[in-house]
Amino acid sequence: MTDKTPPNLRTFEVLEVLGRTGTAMTATEINEHLGLPKQTVHRLCTTLETAGILEREGRTRRLRPARRARQLAAGVLAASNGQIARHQVLRRVAHEAGETVNLVIQQDAGMFYLDRVETDWPFRVQLPVGTNVPFHCTASGKTFMSSLPKTARENFVANLSLERHTANTIVEPGELSVQLAEIRRLGYALDDQEFFDGMVAIAVPVRDSAGRFLAALALHGPIQRFTLNHAISRRDLLLDAARRLGETMLA
Repeated sequence: MTDKTPPNLRTFEVLEVLGRTGTAMTATEINEHLGLPKQTVHRLCTTLETAGILEREGRTRRLRPARRARQLAAGVLAASNGQIARHQVLRRVAHEAGETVNLVIQQDAGMFYLDRVETDWPFRVQLPVGTNVPFHCTASGKTFMSSLPKTARENFVANLSLERHTANTIVEPGELSVQLAEIRRLGYALDDQEFFDGMVAIAVPVRDSAGRFLAALALHGPIQRFTLNHAISRRDLLLDAARRLGETMLA
């Protein structure tokens, strides 16, 4: 088969394969999707790894997107044509729920606040766009972790620094893993004053058409007016908004 892709776009095709499959792959496995000369794809993968765009998974020969690739993906997502529509979805949720709503994505340093609409209440929790929050004690972080396959999820938890932020923070890996499995079953995560004393949150996953995790849609507020029961009662509102966000975020 003759490859008609310009040579300067072949690195992009490597990233596309990794993005479609969502798993770490060897150069040979990547080439099963591309059909390039063996030495060509190995050279492309070596170049991308040297540039910090791909990285090895542990000590294996399998490659996955590295920090530079993930930062690029987050930047493209933030600047996409669907940004206006995305923000309008958040505005509607904030209006109907009466609390602050956030769109949160995963980064190396934790969960990153990509977009946000504040409640009109003068008493609110301040977590502006650009904030990084921990994985293990936030509704958005637990939503992301629960989306991982079981082995990847357990490895992720095992390598986390489970720092205690409040008396409710889960700091035992086994307990957190059990909760993540339950979150995966239920389809939503709660933060019962685990990150901040006095703050409750709920989050649901935003997925693409293939069911892959894109972001977490989270709602939070002070416990004086936003209890766990209040949070759970907003679940269907968030799920519906997450479905619409999944349709707009990649537009």
